[in-house]
Amino acid sequence: MSEMKQAYIEKQVVIDEIKDKFERAQSAVVIDYMGITVAQADAMRKKLREAGVDYTIYKNTLVKRAIDGTDYAEMAEILEGPSAFAFSYEDATAPARVLNEAIKEFKKMEFKGGFVEGDFYDKDGITQIASIPSREVLISKFMGSIQSPIANFARVVKQIAEKGEGAEA
Repeated sequence: MSEMKQAYIEKQVVIDEIKDKFERAQSAVVIDYMGITVAQADAMRKKLREAGVDYTIYKNTLVKRAIDGTDYAEMAEILEGPSAFAFSYEDATAPARVLNEAIKEFKKMEFKGGFVEGDFYDKDGITQIASIPSREVLISKFMGSIQSPIANFARVVKQIAEKGEGAEA
């Protein structure tokens, strides 16, 4: 097999991998990762892994080929310069949240854009999504908000019952 054919096959494998990730992902966030040290990159990758986020660097040309003709084709416009991709298959806001923390901590890197649950967002849109709490935090806040009125009602009923018992004596 010729070297050119081998190179083509290797590129096609990567393109297929990229397509698969986009198809399975609830969200895909693209950042310009330049300017961070190896130690900072390792720390960021660890946090991303802990959040269940798949973080990979791909060549823009391969990503453009992978998304050409798909629902993600709009993303091609932001693929200039160094690009890293963060995919989440469960928590749609996780990549934006974790990367936003890294951007604030390292004062380097910046969002380029991305897709969240099928919708394309530019840099500003992804920044806004980064401020959305995780699903677990939202659920616990919701549960707290519905428990508070119930708990208050229970206390009032108990006080009324206690007063009623005292009046009979």
